[in-house]
Amino acid sequence: MQNDPEVLISEVGPRDGLQSVKATMPTADKLRWIDALVAAGLREIEVGSFVPSRLLPQMADVDDVVRHALGHAGVTVMALVPNRRGAEAALAAGVHKITLPVSASEAHSMANVRKTREQMVGELREVHALRRDTAPGTAMEVGLSTAFGCTLQGEVAEDDVIRLAVACADAGVDEVGLSDTTGMANPAQVRRLFKRLRAELGERAGAAHMHNTRGLGLANCLAAFDVGVRTFDASLGGLGGCPYAPGASGNVVTEDLVFMFEAMGVRTGIDLPTLIAARDPLRAGLPGEPVYGMMPEAGLPKGWRAA
Repeated sequence: MQNDPEVLISEVGPRDGLQSVKATMPTADKLRWIDALVAAGLREIEVGSFVPSRLLPQMADVDDVVRHALGHAGVTVMALVPNRRGAEAALAAGVHKITLPVSASEAHSMANVRKTREQMVGELREVHALRRDTAPGTAMEVGLSTAFGCTLQGEVAEDDVIRLAVACADAGVDEVGLSDTTGMANPAQVRRLFKRLRAELGERAGAAHMHNTRGLGLANCLAAFDVGVRTFDASLGGLGGCPYAPGASGNVVTEDLVFMFEAMGVRTGIDLPTLIAARDPLRAGLPGEPVYGMMPEAGLPKGWRAA
């Protein structure tokens, strides 16, 4: 179909965004927010994470949120799971896709999940076996955290990133993407590393998850697009970061990313005015929490029509 989207924007705000703020959004507001995102045309939403509520009280209602999100036809409902126990709960809840946190940086891996990189690859094998035996239709992905640098460790060797990506794929993961968890990437680095990833994994090379911590989020997304990446994580209003990576603020703003692609003539399947309106339930559920975005502040250009 001519109007089929050319890129997939995967909205991560309801998980990545909400787990990074101190306040807990009431469940009713989460559901209204997800409804608004769907109405705007988003077709993949990371709605929560299956972690102990004592660690992330913001995610205590994840079962209710997943149940509600599954009522939307044509939307891939995704959740983060840190281990086999979380995967069991997510698969029982019926999510369409699970994503697991594997860090390219050893220091970040220990801070985030208290396991080494090798231990996390072992966890992937266990989760893959569970998925194969109980829910073979559920997709499974990894976004390699700190793939472009780490505030705890510093430089992360590109060879280490690629080796770990291959190990994750060998463990049974459907797709492996790269995440700029700490906002340290630059466009040249993004092109180089995604080209290597795609050369190694082919169609199993996954999404670009960029942060705007140092103002290069959109430039890095465009660099990834230029070398063939077609799935991009983003967060409405730029909400979120990583609680275990100091200084890791600012996911790429969904509204700005959609505007960039649509202005270029790259179809996203997302309606920008409706997407901007989805900020209202976000603000209502997190009053006083700052939201970001250049395009929503400036407004759409006069006579705007997607190219």
